[in-house]
Amino acid sequence: MSSSAHQNPTPETGDASATRTPTAPEDPATRARGMGAVLIDGGVGFRVWAPHATGVDVTGDFDDWNALPSGEPQDAKTDAPEPATAEHTLLGEGNGFWYGEVAGAHVGQQYRFVIHAADGRLISRIDPYARQVTSSVGNGVITDPEAFDWQGDSFTPPTLNELVIYEMHVGTFFDADPSDDRPATLDAVEQKMSHLVHLGVNAVELMPMAEFAGDYSWGYNPANIFAVESTYGGPEKLREFVRIAHSHGIAVIIDVVYNHFGPSDLDLWQFDGWSENDKGGIYFYNDWRSATPWGDTRPDYGRGEVRQFIHDNAMMWLGEFHADGLRYDMTPYMRSVDAGEMNIPDGWSLSRWINSDIRATYPERFTIAEDLHGYGAVTSTGEDGAAFHAQWDNHFVHPIRAAVIAADDASRDMGQVRDAVEFSYGDAFSRMIYTESHDEVANGSARVPEEIDAGDPDGYFAQKRSTLGAALVFTSPGVPMIFQGQEFLTDGWFRDSVPLDWHMNREFHGIVRLYAGLIDLRLNVDGTTAGLTGQYAQTLHLHDDNNVYAFHRWSEGGPGDDVVVAANFNNSMYGEYTIPMPAAGGWTTRVNTDARVYSDLFTGAVVPAHVEAAAEPLDGFAARATLVLPPYAAVILSRD
Repeated sequence: MSSSAHQNPTPETGDASATRTPTAPEDPATRARGMGAVLIDGGVGFRVWAPHATGVDVTGDFDDWNALPSGEPQDAKTDAPEPATAEHTLLGEGNGFWYGEVAGAHVGQQYRFVIHAADGRLISRIDPYARQVTSSVGNGVITDPEAFDWQGDSFTPPTLNELVIYEMHVGTFFDADPSDDRPATLDAVEQKMSHLVHLGVNAVELMPMAEFAGDYSWGYNPANIFAVESTYGGPEKLREFVRIAHSHGIAVIIDVVYNHFGPSDLDLWQFDGWSENDKGGIYFYNDWRSATPWGDTRPDYGRGEVRQFIHDNAMMWLGEFHADGLRYDMTPYMRSVDAGEMNIPDGWSLSRWINSDIRATYPERFTIAEDLHGYGAVTSTGEDGAAFHAQWDNHFVHPIRAAVIAADDASRDMGQVRDAVEFSYGDAFSRMIYTESHDEVANGSARVPEEIDAGDPDGYFAQKRSTLGAALVFTSPGVPMIFQGQEFLTDGWFRDSVPLDWHMNREFHGIVRLYAGLIDLRLNVDGTTAGLTGQYAQTLHLHDDNNVYAFHRWSEGGPGDDVVVAANFNNSMYGEYTIPMPAAGGWTTRVNTDARVYSDLFTGAVVPAHVEAAAEPLDGFAARATLVLPPYAAVILSRD
């Protein structure tokens, strides 16, 4: 391991044990397995990793907090002498771990560890493995992860080629009670589950659920990675949400943050009192590798106990919470200090280890990397790959956003659109494609309608071109994803304190209908567009001056499978536009994004419901057809 040089030998425990009676079985075989608070017959076993401690106590509601240095549950640290009232001293297991049992302790009680540091300090710490905390600066809570009634939940998520993802921030998704001045909760999300069902998505991606500092956050500042954010409802509420989502056929993907921890409200910092270079101690790099854009808190991926800590966390979400997938935040910062050259190979190998174990243990689940570097090895299972199932793809989002946002038609580049559609890492569904995500609609950028026309984000151009971009999201090779509210033309930019305006769901019900129709096509609901779940895509036509691009999607090919998408990126009506077709015969228009049913502002041009492709070769293809292409619209056809 890369950090073995700074791991001191296991401290001697004899002196501490001589003055305080350990509350642990002498025989290791009789001790509970696992980390943190583990339920045992008649009480709770506690285990914690603190290799530089000279002793460890556990204290809480079960002993009136007698072991705390100041007698107060939330006192972080003190130089006070060891209290004489410590009742529950852990036994050093000889490997940096400490274990003890508390008879009579039970679910719902709060607790903390008291670390006896080598310099004589007593340090009060939240359990790093706590499944529930009262807050990011509060106490751990004893839980029973096995107690929840899953009511027979045996949900199997869709395969990647049949996955449509809805990215969601729980705190802003639906404000059920604006008067309480608090973020939304998982209860509020459940109230809007019918919206997701009617929209047709079959997966939600929850921005990070681990306990973070304060109440308002995107979630990418985890303080306690095993505890579910208390403001959102805590662990039992998340389990209930997953169960209800599954009952509606919706998979749940959870964002995890392993490229840094904190940086605030971080009890892991100098956890057992030891550190080097005034850095973070046992859970973190203590040299140049600690630096991240979010703080000096990169986990030490080379240290076995830290690797296990992160591995256990990933497995917890899939096992204890029945999550269907994980999305790792900014993976380049796991393999590199500055997201450049790979100078932290232990971060890469850790990702590979976790992902490979998930593939073996939960073969129907998946992991997704927010990488955005176009690095094919991220999704490779080869010897040098990181074994993710898919990755967010910069090859799609940036050129497609540029094409729909550009104010001048002459500025649109159909070659870049083609490259965005056709790009592949070898498997069409090893990439996530989107025009909006939490990152793309904040940090200096806004929602697509706002970027198109900040003066009129609800107007004609914003509606037309944002939905043209959406049509490509749902018809291009890749796993499509939309961000909350995108389906009803939410504008502005994403903030963790501003909830979605659900009045827009009614005002722009036609846009919602269009998104639902595109999702139905993508999922082949009517059995006519199987090609959109297939691996293959081929350009049929590209005309940069006309700003028209057409492509063919297919799986096996033939009726009910072949799909042709013709996209007009120009503010011009093309009444008779001939393009090559993959086969002669009848083709049916499945969606015309310009239809008046979607918006009163649309032109409502008459687009033929059926098109006959003539057996006349064109540009190397076997047939041709003449289409009506409204301005800033996509016409999607499938083979009869």
